[in-house]
Order: sequence, then structure tokens, then C-alpha cells
Amino acid sequence: MSLNLGRNNLINNIPPPIGNLSSLVSLSLHFNILEGSIPNELGHLMKLQYLQLSSNKLSGLIPPSIYNLSSIVGFSVGANQLYGNIPASLGLTLPNLKYLLLGGNAFTGSMPVSLPNASGLVAVDFGSSYFSGPLPENLGRLHDLRQLNIGNSTFGGGEGDNDLSFLTSLTNCSRLEYLDATANQLRGTLPDTIVNLSTHLTLLGLGGNPIYGSIPTDISNLFNLNSLGIFRSFVMGTIPIGVGKLQNLQGLYLYSNRLSGRIPSSIGNITGLVKLSLFGNRLHGRIPSSLGNCRHLEGLSLSANELNGTIPKEVLSIPSLIGLRIEDNFLVGSLPLEVGNMEQLQELHAANNKLMGEIPSELGNCLKLELLNLSNNFFQGAIPLGLKNLKSIKLLELSHNNLSGHIPVALEKFPILEYLDLSSNDLDGEVPQQGIFKNSSAFSVLGNKRLCGGIPQLQLPACLKKDSKKHGRSISLTVIFSVIGAVLGLILLSSIFVTLYRARRKASKNPLPASFLESKYLNVSYKDLFKATGEFSSDNLIGEGSYGSVYKGILDRDETLVAVKVLNLHQRGASRSFLAECEALRNIRHRNLVKIITACSSIDFKGDDFKALLFEYMPNGSLEKWLHPNVHGQYEMRSLNVIQRLDIAIDVASALEYLHHHCGTPVVHRDLKPSNVLLDNDMCAHVGDFGLARFLSNAASNTSQDQTSTTGIRGSVGYIPPGNNFMLFLCSLIFSSSFFNAFQIFLNMKLELSLLFIACGVANVVIVAIVRIHSKK
Repeated sequence: MSLNLGRNNLINNIPPPIGNLSSLVSLSLHFNILEGSIPNELGHLMKLQYLQLSSNKLSGLIPPSIYNLSSIVGFSVGANQLYGNIPASLGLTLPNLKYLLLGGNAFTGSMPVSLPNASGLVAVDFGSSYFSGPLPENLGRLHDLRQLNIGNSTFGGGEGDNDLSFLTSLTNCSRLEYLDATANQLRGTLPDTIVNLSTHLTLLGLGGNPIYGSIPTDISNLFNLNSLGIFRSFVMGTIPIGVGKLQNLQGLYLYSNRLSGRIPSSIGNITGLVKLSLFGNRLHGRIPSSLGNCRHLEGLSLSANELNGTIPKEVLSIPSLIGLRIEDNFLVGSLPLEVGNMEQLQELHAANNKLMGEIPSELGNCLKLELLNLSNNFFQGAIPLGLKNLKSIKLLELSHNNLSGHIPVALEKFPILEYLDLSSNDLDGEVPQQGIFKNSSAFSVLGNKRLCGGIPQLQLPACLKKDSKKHGRSISLTVIFSVIGAVLGLILLSSIFVTLYRARRKASKNPLPASFLESKYLNVSYKDLFKATGEFSSDNLIGEGSYGSVYKGILDRDETLVAVKVLNLHQRGASRSFLAECEALRNIRHRNLVKIITACSSIDFKGDDFKALLFEYMPNGSLEKWLHPNVHGQYEMRSLNVIQRLDIAIDVASALEYLHHHCGTPVVHRDLKPSNVLLDNDMCAHVGDFGLARFLSNAASNTSQDQTSTTGIRGSVGYIPPGNNFMLFLCSLIFSSSFFNAFQIFLNMKLELSLLFIACGVANVVIVAIVRIHSKK
């Protein structure tokens, strides 16, 4: 007798009286919303062969009585909330098992050593759980095994480097079709014996493990493979030419390793390839034009390598391409006109190369394009009018090139454009004021010295109409006298500001209640971060501060590179710093603030409290490392030129101007220093670390309700970077809406320094004004 109630949205608990159906052979309750524990009474069904309880909300332990049902052939409880250990004797008490599916739960412990005694096993799933320890080396006794899934668990981590020895045992499983061991702690050298695995194998996943060695040259023996994944490991050597013989391959994932040499042109023989991901290696040479033979290719990622030469026209002629990532290489030449053939293209990333020439107008044919990043190249000429057809564009990055001409007014009409970066070019003329150009935090035109107009927040000069030279001189003289008059007035007003400053110091504190990030942010667990950072490995440590450490990590779900700030909760004030940073960052967004991805407040594997913040990863590190490089650091051979220093200062000032005047409740950072200024791929500065941030009342007159205290110096104890505060004051003075607003930025500084800052700032304003006037003559 069978009882099949699967996929019916059933709720509540499993009724214990089901255990009285003594003739029941099959019980299927999968894909419902059942909760509670599995009734012990199910262990009375002595004739039961198939028990299917997967994809519910069941919790608790599996009743021991079920392990005594020797008649069971199929046992599936995957995708629930069950926990506990699996008995070591399971293979002895359930000898007739063919299907054992336990994945997607919170089970712990090791895989039962007796499992091979159930010699008829066909499918075993221990994935997405917390199983640990070594894998039995006698799994090869399961001659009928077709599927083995242990991915996204914590297997391995034992002494020595022998965690991969089970692979050699599996060469005896001649019917094996599916082997997924990704994202574990399996350590060791990749054995050459993997080429002797079953020729029926369609999926081989070993990525996300500390695996060494090289890919065997005879990998072509596994000619039925659909997917090969050996990524985020330490695999070295070259990509074997034999990979091109895997004619059934649809996905090849070898990213984030230490592979070197050239990309084999033989990959072009895999005409059915859909995904090719080789980013984050040390590959060099040209991109093979033979990749153009892969007419079904949807995703091609070759970024962060050492590739050179031009972009093959054949690759840009693949009609099925959805995503193309070739950034962070040494590619030269122009962007071929064939780019317009990729009508399905949604993402094109070609930043940080040496591409030149004009941006092809044919890009406007890519009507589905959402992300276009051509920054940090040598493109020249005007922004093509053909881009006006990109109505699906969300992010457009054209910064740090040699583009000239006007900003196309058509950019105002992009309906869903979220961010536009045209900074550090040679654009001129008036900045539009509609569409995305209404929001100063959604676009950047910095570093284009000949622009004018735009919204007031840009503080660009007004666009002057052409007139006679005489009239121009009179305007210049008027401006000079106006500036001198303003200087005298500002000096007189400085004493008033000092009085206001002293009044603010007496204001009472009334700190805002801290709150965590809202639910719109990505949910991550301690386990996710544990894996993303390689168990918080010292190799991924990129910084340490007063309240914790920062690690580089890669999130499994979308291969996102992130910076993970882990709070040291034993340090006094760390929890308060965490709450302050969450509160400060949850409602602010600006191109010059470090973007927060999410926060994690959980417990670790030891049961201790765990708090962490996830930020967008900044490849160029902190400004501190560029200004004061370590002798053995990665920046010792690089330095900042004058333009870069000025750009960074302007970026920081823009961030402060936003925090003080455009984010609802004004925010005071209170710990601004070079180590808290981070640089992205474009050397664009982002202010981070809001652990000491405070909020100011919007009511300037109501100083008794001011929500921050300005008594004393806040920030790093004993630290005031020489010359740094003056530069920030100057930039904030130039970019703030009023002199008083600029002065507010430095309320945390010593009183006796304030007049000096004001005098120096005023002098610089005069100099800048005179230089600008003479440059226009």
C-alpha cells in the first residue's frame, strides 16, 4: 500500500497514527509545509520501503526506530531543518538502501564508515550540511553508485594532505555519473587517477577546496563530462590541450587558481560550451579567436589575468553571449565594430586595459545591455550618440579615458540608469540637469575641467555666453573684487563661528538607537563567511583595526568578491562600533562611500557570538598603503601623482559634503584618516569605517537636542595625520554649500587649530579664483 500526498501544501505536523498503517510500503509527503519532528511511530512500519519527507520544515532528530527498518530502499529527508549525527552502523542496519538523501539539513558528524555495506546504493546526498571529517576510502565498494553529492559541507580538514584519497577509490564505481565535492575542506594534491573515473561521469565538481597540483593531461578520458569545476583552489600549471576533446562539455569553471600559460585554442572545438570561466589566474597571451566557434556560449569570463593582444572579432560575433568579462588585463587595440552583433549581451566589462580608439556607435545595437564598463582605458573622441538606444542600461562606466566633446543630452532619458561615471575625461560644455543628472550621488563628472552648469551640488562654473573681450575683462575684475570682499567678510565671520563651536561643545548627548540593516540586504550566515574567506585564513587577511580584522572573500552564490570585517567582540566597544556602523550605513549611499553589502549577526561553530560586516572589495587597498608603503608591500613600486592625489582629496570631500548635507540626518565620521580611505580599481576614493560615527540634529538652533558630542578629539587615539586635515578642510570648503557647513566638518578638531584652517582655506580660495579667471582670458 502506498500513501502519496506530496506537493499539496500540507501544514502542521505529521500525524503519529500513520504509524498504525502496518501494510504501508511507500510514504511520500515531500514538497509540503510540514513542521515539527518526525514521529517515532513511523518506525513501526515494518514493511516500509520508501520514505520521502524532503522539502518541508521538519526539525529535530531522526527517530532511532527508523534506522531499524531494514526493508527501507529509499530514505529521503533532504531540505529540512533536521540535525544530529547519523549512526555509524547505518550501512549495517539498512542493508537494502539504494537512495540515501540527507542534504540540506543541519546534520553534523562524519559519514558512516559502514555505508559501503549497503552495497546497492545508487544515490548518496550529504551536501549542504555540516558533515565533517574524512570520507571513507572504501566507497569504491559501491559498484552501483551513480550519484555522490557532498558539496557545500565541511568534509576534510584532517591531518596531512590525504583528504582526496577517496577519489582513487571511486575509480571502481564504473557507473558513476555525478560527483560534487565543491566547497569543503578537502586538502591535498589533485590525484592523476581522476582521469580513470567512470566514463559515464557528466559532472565533476572539486572547486572551493585547498587543492594543489595540476590538471592531468589525460582529462579528456572523461569524454562525457557536461560540467567540470576546479575553481577557488591552488591548482597550478597550464590548461591541458586535451580539454578540447571534451565535446559534451557545457560548463568549464577553472577560475581563481594559479593557472598560467596560454588559453588552449582547442577549447574552440567544444562547440556546445555555454559557460567558460577562467578569471583570476595568471594566463597570458592572446584570447584565442577559435572561441568564436562556441556559438552557444552565454558567459565568458577571462578577467584578472595577464592577457594581451587585441580582442578577437570572432568572439564578439557570438550571438548568444549574455555576459563578457575581459577587464583587468593588458588588451590593446580598439573595441571591434562586431560588438554590435551581440544582441543578447547584458554585461560587458572591459575596464583596466589599454584599449584605444573611439567607442563604437554599434554598441547601441545591444538593446539588452544593462552593465557597460569601459573605464581606465585610452578611448578617445565623443561619447557615441548610438548609446541612446540602450534603454535597459543600469550602470554606465566610461571614466578615466580621453573622451571629449559634450555630454549627450540623450543620457537624461535613460529610464532605469542607476549610476553613470564620466569622470576623468576631457568633456566640455553644459552638464544636463534632468534624469539621472538630478541626483549628484548617482553620477560623477569629476576631473572634466571644461564642464559647466549642471545642478548646484556640482558647484561648476556657470556656462557663459560668448561676448566681447572688453566685457570679459570687466567680468574678471568684478569677480576678483568680489572674491577679495568675500575673503574679508569670511575672516570677520570666523570669530562668530568660534563662538558657535564653543556653544556646540556644551550640547547634551542623545545618541540615536542603533538598528541593524534592513531586510532588503543579502542574508548570509557564519557558514557562508567561513567558506568565503577560506576559514578566515591569514592568506585572505587584508587589514586589522581596533575592533576586528578584515578578510577578502568570495561568496559562493554569485562569485562576488567582498571584504569581510569581523568584529573582535572581546574588545571593549566592538559591539557598540558594530551597531554604530550598521546605523550609519543603512540609509546612506554615495559613490565615494564604501558600499555595504550586508551584515551578519550570528553564532560561530563554537556557539560564540559572531558579528561581521560585508563591504564591496576595494582592490587598491587603503590610501595609507599608498602614502606610506611597507618595504615589502605590494605598493612599493607605485606612487600617487599630483592629479591622483587631488582626485582622492576631492572624492573624500565629496563624501563628507554628502554626509553633512544630503543624507537626511547629518553624519560626522570622527575617524577620518588615510587607512579609512579605500581605493577601487579606478583609484576612486571611498570613505569607510563608520564605527565612531555620530548623528547631528537637523535643527541648528536646537543645540540642546544635538545628537552628538563634540567634546575633545574623536577617532584614533593620539593620531592626527600631518597636513591631511588641512587638505580635507580645503576640499570641503570648496565643495560645501556654505562656509559654515565647511566649518562644521572640523567640529571634532582642536579649537586653537580652527582659525588656522580658516585662514589657509580662505587664502586657497583666492588663489583658485584668480587662476580660474586668468585661465579664461
